[in-house]
Amino acid sequence: MIRTAIRRLAGALLLAAGAAGAFAEPTEITVRVLSRDAKFIGSSMGSVEVTIADEASGEVLAQGLTRGGTGDTARIMQQPRTRGEGIAIGDAAAFHAVVDLEQPRRLRVTAHGPGGHPDSANTVSASQWVLPGRHLKGDGWVLEMPGLVVNLHDLPQRASAGGVDVRASVQMMCGCPLTPGGLWDSNDFEVEVDALQDGEVRSTAPLEFAGEASEFAGRVKLPGPGEWRLRVRAWQPATGNAGVGEGTLEVGQ
Repeated sequence: MIRTAIRRLAGALLLAAGAAGAFAEPTEITVRVLSRDAKFIGSSMGSVEVTIADEASGEVLAQGLTRGGTGDTARIMQQPRTRGEGIAIGDAAAFHAVVDLEQPRRLRVTAHGPGGHPDSANTVSASQWVLPGRHLKGDGWVLEMPGLVVNLHDLPQRASAGGVDVRASVQMMCGCPLTPGGLWDSNDFEVEVDALQDGEVRSTAPLEFAGEASEFAGRVKLPGPGEWRLRVRAWQPATGNAGVGEGTLEVGQ
């Protein structure tokens, strides 16, 4: 009789455990990161790291990278669209996750990137309630990433007193190019370089479009010898997008 009671109790516990587990519903969550005033950030820019966590406890439920392309230019940037019409078609970059939810949970998604340009990377996050079995698909959960990717390049390690030629690339966060009269018109961006020594700006010069997509160039004065830090600043007044790229060089006596 005792053994029978034990078996019945064990069976009841197993049924209860099974019933509890049955309430956990796999819930699909698609996350996309859209460059402000541009397209999706994906593999070409080193992807964006995405973390899905419980808002209250901080428990991480899923983590990964956006994969895919920047999306359809006309669909995202040019075509008028009606309410409810998606913009993510084809291989538009996304992170796809499946999380098991037993009950509604307020989740927070955090995105950091682009990973291929860590000096230009930004972080954005948002939270919302997610219900068990109510999938976030299609465009999914879309976060907007502000900023510009700025890379100072071809900078010599040493320069003569007087000045140095500066060249930098400026792109949207998705890698979309800046060109005169283009969809992202280089004329709509302000690009300047500061020459700093001992933490103080000693001179500033504009950088102009250099004939190749996203390339800007100019010459900045270096008034004296010593170590100099060059800081390229890019600004898109219409959107508030901004980016900074830096490099150092030595000027001899």
